[in-house]
Amino acid sequence: MTAKQPQPPGASADPKRDPHPPGNTEKDPRDWVSGDEPMTGAQASYLKTLSEQAHDPEAFDPGLTKAEASQRIDALKARLSLDK
Repeated sequence: MTAKQPQPPGASADPKRDPHPPGNTEKDPRDWVSGDEPMTGAQASYLKTLSEQAHDPEAFDPGLTKAEASQRIDALKARLSLDK
């Protein structure tokens, strides 16, 4: 039988239910290993939708990288008040 590891103060016993799990769950897109690759199809679709909702067609650029698309999506979500 293994000994139970002590939980840090404020940590949830179930990491799936912890609103702020410890570790590197959020990383700056500029630090992504694959950040220089072309944006994914899902990113392109979501960015297109957000740019249309924001009435800002120039926000969509099919030549963006994954990191650039992520940052632009975050900016549009904030502008449209879609954050959390």
